[in-house]
Parts: sequence; structure tokens; C-alpha cells
Amino acid sequence: MNKPKGKVVHYTQVEGMTMGDVAPGATIRWLIDDDHDGAPTYALRMIELAPGGHSPHHAHPYEHENFVVEGKGQVLLDGAWHDLKPGDVVFMPPDMEHQYRNAGDTTFKFLCGIPVKKLLPK
Repeated sequence: MNKPKGKVVHYTQVEGMTMGDVAPGATIRWLIDDDHDGAPTYALRMIELAPGGHSPHHAHPYEHENFVVEGKGQVLLDGAWHDLKPGDVVFMPPDMEHQYRNAGDTTFKFLCGIPVKKLLPK
């Protein structure tokens, strides 16, 4: 892990990575993390789903927290779809199956906080 350092950037200055066929239309920007910033506890990502885009349907052994920034979306949480709009928050407990999808005609953007790599369950 890198030594922690302060950082101020506009999120668009952080390169986005696409997920390919597993999540069509999805882009992830690692805004703050252990690899680039030396963050000791949390990583913060911006997830962007293009119209028609979605995340994979999956579960993992760690929680994450979301804050909707822009657009209309939906989240599958505990077997039910929930509508999302700017200002909404989502808490996803560990091991819960979930998926996000764009439900509008503009990009759906949300922040996603997860533990840094060293704190992820093995």
C-alpha cells in the first residue's frame, strides 16, 4: 500500500474502466483507493451506467454504500427492485445478491464505498 496522501481532483480526471460483456454500459472510476492514494480503510468509486446499462447480478462478502448523484436507476436488493433518484442512498449488506440498472434515458451515476483490498474478506 502507498503512504496516504491528500488529493483534490474533479471526478472526470480519474480514468474510467469499462466492465465489458459482464456489465454492458458500465464504467467505474476509482476515485479514492489504496493503490493510488494509500487510503487505509475505504475506497470510493463512481459508477456510471449508460442508458440500457447495468451492473452484474452478483453478491460478495463485504458491504457497500451508495449515494445516487445523477439520473434514474433501480437496484435489486433482497429480491425486489427499488427505484433510485439523485439523493437516494443504498446500504448493501455482505452476501446479498444485487444488481443496478439504468432506468432512464441519461447516464445513471452513483458513488460506491467499499473496503480497501487489504480489508476485503479472503
